[in-house]
Amino acid sequence: MESPKRLQNVFVVAERPAELHSFYESALGLQLKFRDKDRWIQYGVGSTSVALACREEAAPAVSGMVMVFEVDSFDGAHERIAASGGEVLGTRDMGAHGAVLSLRDPEGNIVQLFKRQGTPTP
Repeated sequence: MESPKRLQNVFVVAERPAELHSFYESALGLQLKFRDKDRWIQYGVGSTSVALACREEAAPAVSGMVMVFEVDSFDGAHERIAASGGEVLGTRDMGAHGAVLSLRDPEGNIVQLFKRQGTPTP
């Protein structure tokens, strides 16, 4: 198995993204990179991103933080995740943005694998 290329993103599941945006911008000085109204608010932090996501956008996560690892391919991921005690929750095609495979680790934490557009999704 190939190791992920990088930590692509970490996002916080937010009840009130607009209010949290004010906090992260003012208190931490994070610079806005992308915003989809109050559904997804993303900041650039070095070579990665930190984002605030409403519950609908964060699904299947319902609270906490989610690590998103960038990978070249989802090939064999379902089998490796199941064999290691995890659970694949599904894949979401985001068109030009790419695709995300959501999984639950053995302790129930949500983790996602992100694949850029242009590589096959099984």
